[in-house]
Amino acid sequence: MSGGARAEGVEGPSDAPAAGLPGERPARGRTRRYGRLRPGDRVAVVAPSGPAEPARLEAGCAVLRDLGLDVVVGKHALDRVNLGAPGPVRDDWHRLAGADADRAADLQAAWCDPRVRAVICARGGYGATRVLDHLDWDALAAAAAPKILHGSSDITALHAAFGARLGVTTSFGPMPAGLIADVGGPDPHGDLAATLDGLRAALFGGPVALPGTHALRPGRAEGPLTGGTLTLLTALLGTPYAPPPAKGRIVFLEDVTEAPYRIDRMLVQLLQAGWFDGAAGVALGSWERSGDPAELDAVFAARLGPLGVPVLAGLPAGHGARQFTLELGAPAVLDASGDLNPGPDGGVLTLEAPGGVR
Repeated sequence: MSGGARAEGVEGPSDAPAAGLPGERPARGRTRRYGRLRPGDRVAVVAPSGPAEPARLEAGCAVLRDLGLDVVVGKHALDRVNLGAPGPVRDDWHRLAGADADRAADLQAAWCDPRVRAVICARGGYGATRVLDHLDWDALAAAAAPKILHGSSDITALHAAFGARLGVTTSFGPMPAGLIADVGGPDPHGDLAATLDGLRAALFGGPVALPGTHALRPGRAEGPLTGGTLTLLTALLGTPYAPPPAKGRIVFLEDVTEAPYRIDRMLVQLLQAGWFDGAAGVALGSWERSGDPAELDAVFAARLGPLGVPVLAGLPAGHGARQFTLELGAPAVLDASGDLNPGPDGGVLTLEAPGGVR
């Protein structure tokens, strides 16, 4: 088993909630970047949100093993419960991957296990916010040098909380029981291959560059990357786990099956809360099944344009057919060209290679 990572620091916010009691503030410091993986490293797959289909979870774990990783699966990853009180499971009701305390226990055990180099979430769905109150943040903070927390969509709740309370970078990208399970199947457009290449680069080392299709507001910005799935960022406002304000940061946003008016409403809420104040730039990923792209561009231009910062749209990250991996909290550069028409030269979001050489 590989040893601990040497953490690499980047500038982080000084006003984020700390581990411990809600509302506590950390000492001023730097965000610690996770250590890149090596072949043979152990990764734990857990399910903090919705239940995974067993066959898809196994297919996704097989892909991770093909990358040279030693994969173990959390004790409760295949559990199923409904949203309400314990009782018989109804398939026509929404389900979670086990009780809140059990999902939290799997996540915490994996994070605190010194043999585990990365904690990979099986899928999103719903339920990660319900886990947050069940975690022992002091124990999580006392774990070894930062390892990787990987996942996307509903896992945005964990990214925000881990980033703020533990001061570590996290990995936003495709999950084993999601798109990764399809790797090896038909891939006429090369989306799956590109997705896997992006995951490999983000986890094992090398710079990550995501091209945008068009700039809604041109310019260049630098700063740590923040954000994730818009619905979850908005849902955390007013809670002890709210993401720190985006001041000085590049904001990445994406979502799925949200109508333009709901996206507009969430952006307004974040703006009214002051969350965007002082943001350095905005990078927009996929908005799968979220209405007319032209209407979405109009919404983004109207809500985000007045910030006066670069806004680059069309990045291949989020819920689309091509899902690149982003290290949230890592230093990033956003170049949004002056070409306001869709095309291959709209701009690029670039992240430095993962830190923590071991």
